[in-house]
Amino acid sequence: MTPRRARPITPAEDGKKARMGEARNGELRVAVAGAGLGGLCLAQGLRRIGIEVDVYERDTGPDIRPQGYRLHLDARAGLALERCLPPRLFELFQATCGQPSRRFTVLSRRLRVLHEVTGDSGQDPYAPGTLSTSVHRRTLRELLCAGLADRIHHGRAVTGYAIDGQGVQVRFADGDTARADLLVGADGVHSTVRRQLLPHAVVEDTGGRCLYGRTLLTDRTRALLPAALLEGFTAFVGGGVGLATGLVRLREQPPAAAARLAPEIRLSPAPDYLMWAVTARARDLGAAESELEKADPAALHALACRAVRTFHADLRELVAAAEVEQTFLAVIRSAERVPAWPPGRVTLLGDAIHAMSPARGSGANTALQDAALLCRALAERRDDSPAALVGAVGAYEERMRDYGFAAVAASREAEKRTGRVGSWLFRR
Repeated sequence: MTPRRARPITPAEDGKKARMGEARNGELRVAVAGAGLGGLCLAQGLRRIGIEVDVYERDTGPDIRPQGYRLHLDARAGLALERCLPPRLFELFQATCGQPSRRFTVLSRRLRVLHEVTGDSGQDPYAPGTLSTSVHRRTLRELLCAGLADRIHHGRAVTGYAIDGQGVQVRFADGDTARADLLVGADGVHSTVRRQLLPHAVVEDTGGRCLYGRTLLTDRTRALLPAALLEGFTAFVGGGVGLATGLVRLREQPPAAAARLAPEIRLSPAPDYLMWAVTARARDLGAAESELEKADPAALHALACRAVRTFHADLRELVAAAEVEQTFLAVIRSAERVPAWPPGRVTLLGDAIHAMSPARGSGANTALQDAALLCRALAERRDDSPAALVGAVGAYEERMRDYGFAAVAASREAEKRTGRVGSWLFRR
């Protein structure tokens, strides 16, 4: 039997269901635990093919905790976003990407060039299949939320689920419940859904620690930028500490791009800035684990400044000039491969199943890839029966495990080759 496909929603239809989508998918409801990039991309894709979706997020709002600044996206993300976003939103995404990188450079802490790779100038860095660009994480999140205001429920922490003959009953911390035909755990490295579905799954602490910060570009800070940094992503190596850096200079300011392409969408301004990450083992940061866990942004910024005290003066000044309150700590964790499990009405995507070191920059890309693959599997299921739904989930999980855990292994190996996270956090 040839799979039936749901018609994508046109730009003019936005949140409305496509006619074929209503007939084909109208009775299917998906609950997504977690409003991270993967969960939001999945919600966009499901809405586009006419599947009802609700996203439940434990945070009480989208900006109550730091979630990073700069992301590097590649063709995995480009193809996924093209598939899941309405064309008008995808065009807005392309317009608000960062300026392309022309070179990738590793330098010593005293600015001696150790390694460099020049990019392929013949490829379009913004086309879906050759995407290779940076994005401002907040801008991407706001894009992925567009049109989903009535589908994203903040302050709704998923604590577990129960499966019965009618589908899945999702349980929340406040004692409330909701029903769905499918529950997708997109709730990150500490996933509650994963702990219930796969209690034997292991996510280990690699020992790596990252202190993330952001320094706005002003006349003063621009003058401090090493020449290599103007060409693309740059890493500085110094003993047990590394400094990974990347500029964020968007092609078009988000509010202006939205006004031109989608006036009903509100995007926040994104000033030009330098993202930096001081990377090391906890012991090389000069602080005990207990101290790191309790440190506020000011204390973390002080630790970052101390960690780069032997670096070139310009680098030290760039870190010192950061927005202190924007500094935060990330603990690097990596999942162990999980043997295949029987598919059912509950599945996982992104860090909830294949959390990885950022040593190859694959985390966000694979989460978005997961979202697009699951959307496609659900759109192409052969009929509306529960068996077809479980079969679609199984087909998704089989492919996701292969590339997801391959990315975990590659990221872990890249980190291992350096002997420490700090030498080159984003090695590609």
